[in-house]
Amino acid sequence: MTVTPKAATGVATAASDRLPLKTKLAFGIGSAAETIALFSVSSFAILFYNQVLGVPAHLAGLAVSASLVFDALSDPIVGSWSDRTRSRLGRRHLYMYFAPIPIALCLFAIFNPPSSLDQTGLLIWFGVAVVLMRQAMTFFHTPHLALGAELSNDYTERSKVMAYNSFFVWVGGAFTTTIALRIFFPSTPEYPRGVLNPEPWPTFALAMSVAVVVVLFASAWFTRDRIPLLPQRAAETPGFSFAEFGRDIVKALGNINYVWLLVAYFFLAMMIGLREGLRMYTNTFYWGFNSEQLSLFIIGSFAGYLSAFILAPRLHARLDKKRTIIVSGIIYSFVPAIPLALGMAGVLKPSDPMILPIVMAFATVAYAAVAILQISVMSALADVADQNELKHGIRQEGILYSTRAFAAKMDQAVGAALAGFVITFINFPAKAKPGEIPADVMYNLALWDGVLAAIPGLIAVYFYGKYNIDRASYEATKLALTDQRARARAAVVAEQGLPRGAQPAPAE
Repeated sequence: MTVTPKAATGVATAASDRLPLKTKLAFGIGSAAETIALFSVSSFAILFYNQVLGVPAHLAGLAVSASLVFDALSDPIVGSWSDRTRSRLGRRHLYMYFAPIPIALCLFAIFNPPSSLDQTGLLIWFGVAVVLMRQAMTFFHTPHLALGAELSNDYTERSKVMAYNSFFVWVGGAFTTTIALRIFFPSTPEYPRGVLNPEPWPTFALAMSVAVVVVLFASAWFTRDRIPLLPQRAAETPGFSFAEFGRDIVKALGNINYVWLLVAYFFLAMMIGLREGLRMYTNTFYWGFNSEQLSLFIIGSFAGYLSAFILAPRLHARLDKKRTIIVSGIIYSFVPAIPLALGMAGVLKPSDPMILPIVMAFATVAYAAVAILQISVMSALADVADQNELKHGIRQEGILYSTRAFAAKMDQAVGAALAGFVITFINFPAKAKPGEIPADVMYNLALWDGVLAAIPGLIAVYFYGKYNIDRASYEATKLALTDQRARARAAVVAEQGLPRGAQPAPAE
């Protein structure tokens, strides 16, 4: 049974199917800025507090985990709030304009703790700053993702929009890595591993903070012309309340396809959180790469994300989204583990002259696989939103993407905490020096980052296999929605006493 779609009585029911390049670029760069902030924390903060400031790794990991838990709890609330917002700036841009400055201030604070703090004070400072940064980021990230889902109604164009999102995620990560390793943390005689140098961290944080503010504002500003074309909250749709929020959650979880995507992403995020927490340790201490060598991984990541940008929409057109998700998930689970497994077996050694290009080659394939997987799932969520509109009569991009983010962040919190506990569990020394770490510690580091981290990824693939929206069912839903929206507009025109064929008055 279907209901009259409330979203259809607003200014517009959908954006046009084909989008101008400017819009896709402007949407994409928002993801770059998000990644600059989040990647700076996920890849560098634990290392900074543990190896530079001497805070125990498991406690630093718990601070990151706490921030993810608080962030996860606020994500669905902000998503529902955004879905039910009515303003001249639409449902999304109001928050996208508000968030950048608080995000940047908190990012700067994370890497600039007062010098007078002891270890307990440092841990509290880190925990509070990263919690506040992620809370501020929620007010940009959730509406921004929802905006991407509603920019187009076309099955493949949605994949292209999310391909821009994924590619600019790479841009943000590549920018952060390059700036960090090449400019702020180069190798020096005193610090051959430049990331262990305590001096550049404040200026690094300032540069990242300025970049975040500029790019986030640019994304919001240059997508503002789409506001009149996006679904709006209609006058009769209730505003945000915790009662309506609860109803939104029930509606979202009532879609079994959405539930399978959530469960799958829970396990995928566990793998990602663990690997992100251990990556800098593995590359710096296991393989022995210096800052200049680490910065070369940008080449592999560029090749991987560019491949995904080109291939994902084509794979969706040929294989459909579900098969693409399954194949890319299997590849991403196994490929990053292969060089470490070969290292544990003695086949690959850090001293091998070809070790850098070999590890980079595997990383390139892994980057491509995870980017295709992310594009596919993000595009699939937009298709789920169509199903929910047909059933419940309200667009729920905000709640759908944010509830997924809730599951992911709760699980990344487990992954980040696990990464910190792994470092402590394997007796990895604080303020360690490359080449002076016991062989059994290095072996266990490779075991956790390689083999064991792949297990939750394979579990995720199993649940992704239960998702069952394909192109045929999508087209049927789209056709039903078109008819439903037309009937809703006709009813509003008749209610307002307008001539037949006229457009209803927009909601204020």
